[in-house]
Amino acid sequence: MSSIPTPTAVKAYLIGLQQRIVEALEALDGQAFLRDEWQRPEGGGGISRLVEEGNVLERGGCNFSHVMGAKLPPSAAAARPELGGQPWEAMGVSLVLHPRNPYAPTVHMNVRFFTTTTNDGTPVWWFGGGMDLTPYYGNVDDVKHFHATCRDALAPFGSDLHPRFKRWCDEYFYLKHRKEARGVGGIFFDDFNAAPFDDSFAMMRSVGDAFLTAYLPILERRKDTPYGERERDFQAYRRGRYVEFNLVFDRGTLFGLQSGGRTEAILMSMPPVVKWRYDWHPEPGTPEAALYSDFLPHRDWLA
Repeated sequence: MSSIPTPTAVKAYLIGLQQRIVEALEALDGQAFLRDEWQRPEGGGGISRLVEEGNVLERGGCNFSHVMGAKLPPSAAAARPELGGQPWEAMGVSLVLHPRNPYAPTVHMNVRFFTTTTNDGTPVWWFGGGMDLTPYYGNVDDVKHFHATCRDALAPFGSDLHPRFKRWCDEYFYLKHRKEARGVGGIFFDDFNAAPFDDSFAMMRSVGDAFLTAYLPILERRKDTPYGERERDFQAYRRGRYVEFNLVFDRGTLFGLQSGGRTEAILMSMPPVVKWRYDWHPEPGTPEAALYSDFLPHRDWLA
C-alpha cells in the first residue's frame, strides 16, 4: 500500500466490512436484510442494508456511502475555515442496531474517510469513527467486554489512543441540554491523520473489524431475556434520548443532511418505537433508576 491517501483501497475495505457485518447479523437474527443501492445526483451513492421487525432486531441498519461534492458544507468546514467551499469526497460504513429486547442494548458504530484540499490545493485527509453502547438495563459484564474490545483494537497503535478516544466518546455522546450521557460510551475519534497514511488506515480497519467481537456476544446473551410491558415502556422512553442526540448534536447526521445526502439512509438510525414524558423520573431503588446512578455517569470501566 502507498504512504499517500488511496481512496480505492479504503472503499474496498468498507464495502467488505458492511457485507461481513450484515452476514453475521442475518445469521443471528434469521431474517434477511433489505438491500437498497442508490445514487446521489450531486455525486456518488451508496448501499443501504436494513432489517425491520426481525426476530431479534426491531430495527437495524448498516449503510455504506461514498459521496462527493463541489463545496464543503458548513458543518464540516466550521472548525477548518481554510477548507470552506472546496471539493470534497467522503466514504464510510455506519450502523445502528435497535434490538427488540430491552435487556439488549442499542449499539452504534461507524468508520469513515474524508478527503479534500485547502484553498491553495494542498491535499487534506482524515479518518473518523468509533462505536458506543446504549443499554436500557445495564449489565456490568457486558459493558466491560465492550470497552475491553475497544481498548484491544487500539492497543497496537499506541497506549495513549484508548484513554483519549474513550474520553472523546464520553464528551461527544453527551446530551448537554439533559446533562446526561447517551449511554455507557466506547470510543470516538475524528480528524485522525497521523502519518503515515497506512498506519491511520490500519487503525481505522482495526476499529471496524472489532465491532462484531464487541457487540455480538452481548446480543446473543441478552436477546432471549424475559421481559414485560414495563421494560418495553422504559426502553421506548430512553430511546427518546437517542433521537434527541442524533437530531441535535450528531455530526454525521448534520453533515449528511446539509450535503444533500439521502434522507432515508441518514435517518435509518432512528428507533421504531419512541416515547417522551414530561419531567419523568424513575422510582428510587428500581432497575430503571440504576441506569442513571450506576451506568450513565462517566467512569473507567476497565480500572
